Amino acid sequence: MADHEKMLPVTSWTPEGETQARVGEEAVINAICTVFDPEIPVNIYELGLIYAIEISEAGDVKVEMTLTAPGCPSAQELPEMVRNAVATVDGVEDVTVDTVWDPPWDPSRMSEEARLMLNMF
Repeated sequence: MADHEKMLPVTSWTPEGETQARVGEEAVINAICTVFDPEIPVNIYELGLIYAIEISEAGDVKVEMTLTAPGCPSAQELPEMVRNAVATVDGVEDVTVDTVWDPPWDPSRMSEEARLMLNMF
């Protein structure tokens, strides 16, 4: 499946016909995976910085994320980069990105792929 196909919203069918397209979680995750911390060559999803994704029936998306440290130099730009990436997904109406600090991020949240890329295994 091509990347652009993964970005399509989920369409439901009923006996009355097609219903309004819904935004799929996979499409939102794929969009988030395009966002990289400028100092680390791994996307923020694989780094474990995304704590929650909520998608409403209306296509509103709420993302809770954290940063590697409260003093992160990208603290202002990363949430905006996530918001902009998610907004490109077909069917998304509104995007809210909240930065949370609890629980604090630690390297155990990284995916195995991220650990291998950063030689942290």
